Amino acid sequence: MKKFLLLLVFLVTTTTVFSQTVYITKTGEKYHKETCAHLRKSSISITIEEALERGYGACKVCKPGTISSKTSLTEGSENTTTETQSKSSASVQCSGKTKKGARCKRMTTNGNGRCYQH
Repeated sequence: MKKFLLLLVFLVTTTTVFSQTVYITKTGEKYHKETCAHLRKSSISITIEEALERGYGACKVCKPGTISSKTSLTEGSENTTTETQSKSSASVQCSGKTKKGARCKRMTTNGNGRCYQH
């Protein structure tokens, strides 16, 4: 009985996961979450499968879920280790805030996106 319930829960979650709604624009090449800053007012809602079939790629800013080759949904995670390694070695601006409320100007290679002070 426990195995049956576990299988039922798994089937329900995989069905809802694969019908995730993402948003595209008429001229763009990426699909987005509803709250993405790069999404324009004239957005079209479609499922993630339709977006992939049409050749759209995932937005790197809002990181909507993507379907990997194993047909599992990964929410904003990097699929290969080389992408993760190259991302961690690149310098980015610190995401911390100063006392005045401005963004920190230091560059960092730290994985959490903050410099040594933040």
